[in-house]
Amino acid sequence: MQSEESASPARLHFVGGEKGGVGKSLMARVLAQYFIDRQLPFKGFDTDKSHGALLRFYADYAEPVVIDRYEALDGVIESIAQSRQRALVDLAAQSYSSLTQWMDDSGVVEVANEIGVTLTYWHVMDAGRDSVDLLRNLLDRFGNRLQLIVVLNEVRGTEFEILKASGQLTRAESLGASVMTLRKLSDATMQKIDQFSTSFWAASQSTDHSPTGLALFERQRIKVWLHKTYEQLDLLQV
Repeated sequence: MQSEESASPARLHFVGGEKGGVGKSLMARVLAQYFIDRQLPFKGFDTDKSHGALLRFYADYAEPVVIDRYEALDGVIESIAQSRQRALVDLAAQSYSSLTQWMDDSGVVEVANEIGVTLTYWHVMDAGRDSVDLLRNLLDRFGNRLQLIVVLNEVRGTEFEILKASGQLTRAESLGASVMTLRKLSDATMQKIDQFSTSFWAASQSTDHSPTGLALFERQRIKVWLHKTYEQLDLLQV
């Protein structure tokens, strides 16, 4: 289990995918739980003004940030440059243009390299064409200038034939991108977790009499799902 941060660079994780419903916030919640379970200090930032998932599920670790205010985003990168730890930014739908405008106008990639901050963009995808088009746009804009992780979210669909046929996944990998799969978790189980605003740890550790309503094997499925996801995150060394 990793716990020493002194030799690690500061890391800024953007979790996006642009369109609503692809599972961006789900991936952000998984990363938050992973950092907690692996004892990796981090700060969470939620850009969703209406129903931010990090603020809802991990309120002790997150704070709001306004995506279309340059000074707010400046503050995020400056704070982790000073603290030398991780930051996790859950990007709301339709926030890609605001993010990239800030990055272009501020020379964020270049400044991050100078101050030792690793920029990682998690592109969360469902099985639809829109996600493929967004990946193409992301690669056209940044190439290999960002550390890119493509997340195939099987919670939102398991057949990624459009992506495979497009050639964009192969292109991303040729530019140094990593790929991970967020495997399917029972819809009924996920609905119970969301209904009670429960962290994944609390959901997996609850009892038969807890207010989450999760039964023994539902809790076990959450543990297995997290374990398999963590194995991939360990390999990515996030």
